Parts: sequence; structure tokens; C-alpha cells
Amino acid sequence: MHPMLNVAVKAARRAATVIQRASLNVDVIRVERKKANDFVSEVDRNAETAIIETILEAYPKHGVLAEESGAQGIGQSEYEWIIDPLDGTTNFLHGHQQYAVSIALAHKGQIQQAVVYDPNRNDLFTASRGVGAFLNDRRIRVSKRINMNECLIATGFPVVDQSMMDTYLAMLKDVLAKTAGGRREGSAALDLANVACGRVDGFFEFNLKPWDIAAGALLVQEAGGIVTDLTGEDGWLESGDIVAANPKVLGQLLHIFAPHLKG
Repeated sequence: MHPMLNVAVKAARRAATVIQRASLNVDVIRVERKKANDFVSEVDRNAETAIIETILEAYPKHGVLAEESGAQGIGQSEYEWIIDPLDGTTNFLHGHQQYAVSIALAHKGQIQQAVVYDPNRNDLFTASRGVGAFLNDRRIRVSKRINMNECLIATGFPVVDQSMMDTYLAMLKDVLAKTAGGRREGSAALDLANVACGRVDGFFEFNLKPWDIAAGALLVQEAGGIVTDLTGEDGWLESGDIVAANPKVLGQLLHIFAPHLKG
């Protein structure tokens, strides 16, 4: 395992310890509303602190972009850690066990290392660019399905920014009409990890943040999948509009989306 990936795994496990300890007493956790349908808890902040301390202890000159504390040291190093300490906060606060720690490392703007850790299942997803993607040290690949009527597609509702809700619902309606079903689990990082290991055949969502998708996207790419924006271009990390699937399924999803994005 790459030394920097090793540090990311160590950081993710430390954060998961914070999260799982707190999960035993969810009712007493202090929660703030950042905006409509967007929450942050003291657990998010404590888990993020554990991650950043672990990373900077090993690499004190690296930059960090984290969901709760923002950017630090960006532009001062070729390396940037992109961190979501608790992807699926709303699930966590409701006792719904679909959440994860997500950590990616970019070098000169290209994502090189990724960890997504699901503490409830003890599923550790890792990837290094050019080396492959793994689940608990076992090599993983995206699904081989090519017929849309056999495919299971994951998605996320645009509940924070609802400006494209009508477009999204029209797209979702068409996806559901042409596939075996859809799933909305509430953690983009885990959705992408599930694409990478073939548990679902594709994923799409609007308006996500870099920390939601950076690690999961590398998992998909290293597992043989493709990641694009909704129009098939490369700007998904900047726009937050993302589609991920095996090559055959991705092309068919983009074909479904195209009529809804014109004009």
C-alpha cells in the first residue's frame, strides 16, 4: 500500500472510532443547520479534527480541503487532501446506518489516492491511481451488465439546492422506466464505492461538493468504470454534477439525460 494511502486509512479509522462511539448516544449530539436540509454535528467536526491531525502529523506541509473547516494551506503544496469526515450526516443523525468517511489525496490537481470507509460494515475501499481499487484488500471491478433493463442505478435527491428538481425528477422517471430500479441511500461516497464493486451498476447526482465525490470517483475509475458530468465531459469535480458507471451503462445513461439538459 502506498505510504500516503496508509496514512489516509489510519485517519479514516480514527474518524470512524469517533463516529461509532457517538452513534451510541445520537440523541444528545449537538446539531446545527448550515442551510435547509444541510446539517452539521459535533461528531462531523470531531471526526474531521481526527483526520486532519493524523494527516498533518505525517505530512505537515500538505494542503487540506475539508467539509467543515474549509481550506488550509491550499496553494502552498502540490498535495491537497479532500476530506468528508461523515458523508451521510442526516442518515447518521437518524440512526440509519448508511454513512462513511471519505478521504482523497490530489497531487497537482489529479486525484491519486482514495479511501472510503463504511464503519457499520467494516468495509474499507481503497484505490491508488494506476494500481487498482480494492475492498478489504480484494480487487474490485465495476459490474459487467450492459442491458439497462437489468441495471440497478443509485442516485441522490437534490434536497439542499432544489433549483433543478424538476429536471432531476424527469430524468429519474426515465431512468426508472428503463432499468431494474433505483436506490437512494444518502451517501454519495458509498454510492460510488458500490458502483466500483458492482453492487449497483451506475450512479448520478447533481450539485455535490468535491469532498462528496473525490475519493469515490477514483474508486470507480480504478475499478474499470468511467466518471463524467451529466453531459459526458470531465468537469464533474468542479460542477458537482456526476455520472459514474461501466462504459456501456454510462453511455446509455448519458443518452437518457441528454434531452433533459437541452436549452
